[in-house]
Amino acid sequence: MVAIAALIHPMATSSPTRTSRYQTVVDRLAAAIRSGQLPAGTRLPTHRTLAAREGLALVTASRVYAELSAMGLVSGETGRGTFVKETALPPGHGIDIPPAALGSVDLSFNVPTLPSQAELLRTALRQLALTGDLEALLRYQPHGGRPRDRSAVAQHLRARGLQVSGEQVVLVDGAQHGLTVALMARLAPGDVVTVDALTYPGFKLLAQQLHLELLPIPATPQGPDLVALQQLCLQRKVRAVYTMPTLHNPLGWVLPLAQRLQLVELARVHDLTLIEDGAYAYLADPAPPPLAALAPERTVYVSGFSKNVAAGLRVGFAAAPLDWVPALERAIRATTWNTPGVMAAIACGWLEDGTVTRLETHKREDAALRQQLAARVLGTLLPGLPRVSHPLSYFLWLPLPPEVRADQIAAALLQQGIAVSTAEPFATTAQVPHALRLALGSVPLDVLEPALRQVGQAIADASY
Repeated sequence: MVAIAALIHPMATSSPTRTSRYQTVVDRLAAAIRSGQLPAGTRLPTHRTLAAREGLALVTASRVYAELSAMGLVSGETGRGTFVKETALPPGHGIDIPPAALGSVDLSFNVPTLPSQAELLRTALRQLALTGDLEALLRYQPHGGRPRDRSAVAQHLRARGLQVSGEQVVLVDGAQHGLTVALMARLAPGDVVTVDALTYPGFKLLAQQLHLELLPIPATPQGPDLVALQQLCLQRKVRAVYTMPTLHNPLGWVLPLAQRLQLVELARVHDLTLIEDGAYAYLADPAPPPLAALAPERTVYVSGFSKNVAAGLRVGFAAAPLDWVPALERAIRATTWNTPGVMAAIACGWLEDGTVTRLETHKREDAALRQQLAARVLGTLLPGLPRVSHPLSYFLWLPLPPEVRADQIAAALLQQGIAVSTAEPFATTAQVPHALRLALGSVPLDVLEPALRQVGQAIADASY
C-alpha cells in the first residue's frame, strides 16, 4: 500500500498558488480513496499535520477534509480523527436505498407480511366487486376520505386509547404522506423541529424537502433526554417535536407514562406541536396512552396500514384537533387530492370486520419469534455485544465495538448478498455512531437465521 504521506505530499515540480494547492490536495486524496490506494478505515493525518505537510493554513486544511466529507469519502470522529469511508455502499444507502438485488437478503427495510395476506386480498377484492358502491370508488373522493372510512379509523384508534371522532381523522396515502401533510399544515420553511438523535430516516428526508431545521435531542436508555429538550426550547424558537413514543424506530423504546406527561407539559409551556408517529405502535401491547390522548389539543397522530397490514395498500391516517383538520385536508388536496377510494375501502373494511386486529396479533407473535431468534444467534456469536430492541419489535439496533466500522461491515455483507443499514440514515447529529440497524420482518424465518449468522460472523471477524 502506498504511504499516506506520499499520497498527500508527493514531490512537486512547480509552485502552485495556495488555492490551487488546496484543490490539488482534495483531488489527490479523492482519487486515492476512489482507487483503493487509501482503503476504507484508513486514519488520515490530523488537520494540523496535513497543514504542515502541504504548507496550508490550518483552516484551509480543515476545508480539505470538509470537502472530502461532503463528497462522502471521509468522516470525522470526535476524539479519534478523520477516516476513509467505505465507498462500495450504494449512493444514498439507507434513506434512498434501492431495492435489494434479486437473490439477496434484505435486512435493511421492514415489510412484515404473513402467508395468509394474499388470500385476504383476493377475498376483499371479490367482496368489493359485488357491492353497489364500486362505481363511486372510481370517482374523486373527499380530500379527507369518506365519512364511513374516517369513522372506521376513529373506532380503530379508540382501541389504542385515543378518543377521536371521524371528523378529526383524515385518510392519507400511507404514514409518510401523513407526516408530509402534518408538517405542511402546521409548519413553514425555516421552522425548527426537535427530533431524536436517532430517528426515522423518512422524516429527515421530508424535513429537508420542506426546508425545516432539525435539532437533535440526545437519547437516554429510557427515551429522549427531556432536560436537553427543555434547554433547546429555551435557546431556540422550537415549533414542533417529532416523536415515536410507542415502539421507537430504530431503538425500540416505549416511553413510560411519567415521561409522556413530562413531554406534554414541556409542549404546553413552550407551545409546541407534537407530531406523534405511531407506525409501529401496534406491536407494543399493552402500552401507555398515546400523546394524542394526553395532549389532544396540540398533537397530530400519524400511522397507517403498511406495517400492521401490507405496505402495498398505501393507506394511512392522521388524527388531529378538529380546527386543524381543514389545513390537513388542504395539504392532502395539494399533494394527492385524495387517497384512492378502492384502497381505502379495502383497508377500512378490514378494520370493520376485525381482520386488522387479527393481523396485528399474529404479527406481534411473529415479531417475538424473530427477536428470540436474533437473541439466540447473535448472543452466541457476539456474547459481549449489546442488543438494543423491544421484545415485540421488527428491528434490532447493534452498537458496534470501538474498533469496528459500520460502513465496512455493511459493504462486506452486501458482497455476501445481505443488505443492512448503518446508523447514518438515522442520525441527526454530526457525529454518527458505528452501529447497524437490522430489519427482521422482511424475510422468512428459515432465511433470517443464516443471514443473522453471517451478520454476527462479519462483526466477530472484524473485532479481532
